[in-house]
Amino acid sequence: MPGAERASRGREFSGGLPVGPGPARLLVLATVFVCAACGLVYELELVALASYLMGDSVTQASVVLSVMVFAMGVGALLAKRLRCRAALGFGVVEAILALVGGVSALALYASFAWSPEWFAGGLGGARFLMVGFSLLIGVLIGAEVPLLMEMMQRIRRQDAGGAVADLFAADYVGALVGGLAFPFLLLPLLGQLTGALLTGAVNAFAGGALVLGLFGRELSRRSRRLLVLLNVTVLALLGTAAALVGDFEDAARRAMYGADVRVAVQSEVQEIVLTGGKGPTLALYLDGRLRVSGADEHGYHEALVHPAMAGPHARVLILGGGDGLAAREVLRHPGVRRVDLVELDPAVVDLARRDPGLTTLNDRAYGDRRLHPVTADAFDWLRSARTGTGARPGGGYDVVIADLPHPGITSSTKLYSEEFFGLAARVLAPGGRIAVHSGSPADRPKTFWTVDATLRAAGLVTTPYSASGTGGAFAFGPDRAPRDHPKAPDWGFLLAGRERPPLTLAPPGDGGPPLTLDPAALRAGGLAAEATRLPDLPPSTLSHPRYPY
Repeated sequence: MPGAERASRGREFSGGLPVGPGPARLLVLATVFVCAACGLVYELELVALASYLMGDSVTQASVVLSVMVFAMGVGALLAKRLRCRAALGFGVVEAILALVGGVSALALYASFAWSPEWFAGGLGGARFLMVGFSLLIGVLIGAEVPLLMEMMQRIRRQDAGGAVADLFAADYVGALVGGLAFPFLLLPLLGQLTGALLTGAVNAFAGGALVLGLFGRELSRRSRRLLVLLNVTVLALLGTAAALVGDFEDAARRAMYGADVRVAVQSEVQEIVLTGGKGPTLALYLDGRLRVSGADEHGYHEALVHPAMAGPHARVLILGGGDGLAAREVLRHPGVRRVDLVELDPAVVDLARRDPGLTTLNDRAYGDRRLHPVTADAFDWLRSARTGTGARPGGGYDVVIADLPHPGITSSTKLYSEEFFGLAARVLAPGGRIAVHSGSPADRPKTFWTVDATLRAAGLVTTPYSASGTGGAFAFGPDRAPRDHPKAPDWGFLLAGRERPPLTLAPPGDGGPPLTLDPAALRAGGLAAEATRLPDLPPSTLSHPRYPY
């Protein structure tokens, strides 16, 4: 009996192959490798683009991956009906997967840019498509393994355990290569849209070549023609889309940011878009979020900087603020001797140095010899300063300005953690103050008071306050700004120190425009913020972030 079993396992496909069983199995496994790499690129591309468009990368990754894994199980069940025509079924599945996966980024981006206003400003359409593409791509990926298993068994019968081991080994190695290729090759060299289209083309070619080249004799003439036509159509559509992707991106940017886009670059950190000219029309977007509006940024930066400057301020540290606008306000004080600015993205600093609109707005702050920019992650830089390996002048900083993205953005959550504020407190000189942009106390009180609880957990005493702008474009803080918001913006800040800092203004020296913020408005902002207090909120930590999106 064992001999009969071995003979059964060794039976080879009788339909005729252009190569021997050994090379044929290697070709199938190589195709598994390529298709697995493409499938993981589709997943990562959906996660990355959804996070960029909608924020909260943890939620987007969880939705995409969980939906896709569920759909893979559904696809595997549905593929049972295709096992009798496994080669043709696999060819059709790969062609459809290549088209769907290849155009998914384009469709998601288009839905965000052109969705009607009643569709949640584009977010509703983008979320709907994200889930829909995750389901469809997952079903198609799940259908691959049963069909490939059947194709391998037709080449040469072997025990199920060995065949599954071979398939999954090739699949997992391919996933590793795709997972590494996406961030280190496709994204920096081609971008998300072109990278997805190229991946789809590779996917279609690999699937079509395997079926037509290795199993073509198993197919009827009609099936071969159908498969050739399907793959040629898919490749033509992907190629046409790739040729037009530049025009598509320009049109989408105009739809999202208006017709006056002057700069649009993808740095190693984020997408940077600059619109308008000089003064009130200028707007700077980072990863789709408004960070600077020339119409009312003075009110925001004055409220962030000048209350913290009331006291000694010879040495100042700015965390974030690569646009140079917080530095502009700091440098208006003649008592400032040195300003260290820690910015993650060197492309933002370069733009703030060179762009005529931004240099006018920041009053050419980077030309001041007192300003010393550093390209680094703020958390890592503070850790190096604590251990003595970072640049820190004479004993500590009198003022620390945290001009950072909103804590509800997942990538920024660590910069609003108890650990981060503890590191920031350690670089303070005696009597030093920390100013933190904390979101709107009126519109997002839980976020605001969670920042307050986190600062207090780090051993600091806080003074809350808010400030109002002149309207619309800059609402909810510089990175939470729905365009054309109907009410005036409400910015929330926390001033913190080892002792409770007073809520007063430090007027700058002579020269420059007068402050639009006055002491009476500042006191009123303190009372307004205090009226929204939410007591007994837990602090946010690295291991347990607590900021709602």
